[in-house]
Amino acid sequence: MEVHQVRFPVSGTPVAATAARQQLAGAIRNWDAFLGPELLYTAKLVAAELITNAVRHAGNGPISAGARLSDVRLLIEVTDTSPDLPQVGLPDTDEEGGRGLFLVVALADRHGFDQVPRGKRCWAEFKVSPPCQPPQRLPLQRS
Repeated sequence: MEVHQVRFPVSGTPVAATAARQQLAGAIRNWDAFLGPELLYTAKLVAAELITNAVRHAGNGPISAGARLSDVRLLIEVTDTSPDLPQVGLPDTDEEGGRGLFLVVALADRHGFDQVPRGKRCWAEFKVSPPCQPPQRLPLQRS
């Protein structure tokens, strides 16, 4: 399988976060990699959570979003300039937010948060099944 990759900057506004989620989902769909609708939907949801968290909590520094697809995995990552690593957990039932990273943990095959020289990288990884191959047609035998 061909390796696909996309990375782009995201400005720190809610409108930019929405546009970035759509851009990332569109890029993944356009790779035409037979990921299936369930994985595409899940990847879009996880990307939305990671991008939204960066916009909400990273301050005014640069943010970037990206994805990489190989024959074995789909990696979604968001970097920002905040050194604070996110805390995963469930808030009280009356809280309005705070469930996004819990969803990332539940949906991704692997996930993590890494400190980088100018902030952090939040990522989620999904296993990719090889595409189904159509059955080979046997040549017609003529008698």
